[in-house]
Amino acid sequence: MEKQTRRGLLKDAAKVAVVMGGALVAQEASAQTGRMVKKDATGKPATSFPFTTVVSFGNLLFVSGIGCRIAGTIEEETKWVLDEIEKNLIAAGSSLDKVLKVNVFMEDIKEFDRMNAVYKTRKWGSVFPARNTVQPAALPAGDHGLAIDCIAYV
Repeated sequence: MEKQTRRGLLKDAAKVAVVMGGALVAQEASAQTGRMVKKDATGKPATSFPFTTVVSFGNLLFVSGIGCRIAGTIEEETKWVLDEIEKNLIAAGSSLDKVLKVNVFMEDIKEFDRMNAVYKTRKWGSVFPARNTVQPAALPAGDHGLAIDCIAYV
């Protein structure tokens, strides 16, 4: 078997279709470079903040941290954040059942069980996503109690 160059391997990899979650998803590649393309996945207008809410790379979606913008109980805040994440996933052509990884940032880790009770009610598919839950030293100004980010696929 002939040894392939790194460029050749990358070009071949960009052409390969990936089977994930039972669906055939074609990898998006730039015809000029043979590389994956990073882009805004929701088509929402740019914000003044230096980030994009959802970035796609091939068939993966990276959802920026969504901080709770309402004051309420941890249950209400968790519901609000998960609703926002779900809206962004749907706008990008995905859904909660296609989430692979979640990071939960809680202002008060003592509220974990109450947050988790709401989290478990969502339709995450047949297997819950991999997840980290941490209490950072602080959340960004304006966020109340909770922020969540995730990685999903289309």
